[in-house]
Amino acid sequence: MIEINLLPGAKRTTRHGLDFAPGAAIASLGANLKDKFLIFCVAGIVIGLGGIAGMYLYQSRQEAAAMTRESAAATDSARFAAVLTARAHAETTRDSVYQQLAIIKSIDDTRYTWPHLLQAINLAVPQYTWLISVTQTSAIMTTAASANDTSAAGRAKADSVKKAGGGNARVTPASRKAHADSLFNGVANVTTFRIIGQTVDVQALTQFMKSLEASPFIKNVQLTRSDLVTADNKEVTEFQLEAQSETPPARLLQTVPLSIAVH
Repeated sequence: MIEINLLPGAKRTTRHGLDFAPGAAIASLGANLKDKFLIFCVAGIVIGLGGIAGMYLYQSRQEAAAMTRESAAATDSARFAAVLTARAHAETTRDSVYQQLAIIKSIDDTRYTWPHLLQAINLAVPQYTWLISVTQTSAIMTTAASANDTSAAGRAKADSVKKAGGGNARVTPASRKAHADSLFNGVANVTTFRIIGQTVDVQALTQFMKSLEASPFIKNVQLTRSDLVTADNKEVTEFQLEAQSETPPARLLQTVPLSIAVH
């Protein structure tokens, strides 16, 4: 309400009490809402409160679901503890058996290496050629040796593996299975050997090398030395060959039963 004082010099009377005008308040609010910054602030506050409420409800549901799954997992773990223990024991027993079979297999695979090599060399020696020595120049690495490697190199390798794994490498069932399979499959056994001999004919040496290379048990035949020497007052050619053993295809091997009469 607007009051006009028509009497000059008269004092304005002040009303005591609350003078509330709803129309004026609404008009003032409408004028304030025309400020865009005020609108953005109010909208931001409303959206922020709504987002906080929604995130709180979502996190509450997620927490309840996680606690339910944790409780179920703990129950299942307690229920199947005995089964897991029995499985670990069975896997350990299997790995031990695999390792023992691998050692037996590696020994069985290499026991006929030298008989085959000597037979192939004997069949390949031509006329006017004789051998002085046939020696092995490399050790046969069997699965038994690799499984029981207690040398300094083996210990150094184990230490390096522990250091790489932080000193506390975890052995999983998959790694144990892979190790057992690798032991059972064995390692490639390649024997390197040296042949020293003499011949009176250089062509015989060439024929000897070709015959050795043609054998299914020998590969990589190389001539490393050839000198003229005197033997029994005669000039002959002394040679040195380096070669490696080879595992022939299964179709070229023939096994026969062995019978021994016992008296």
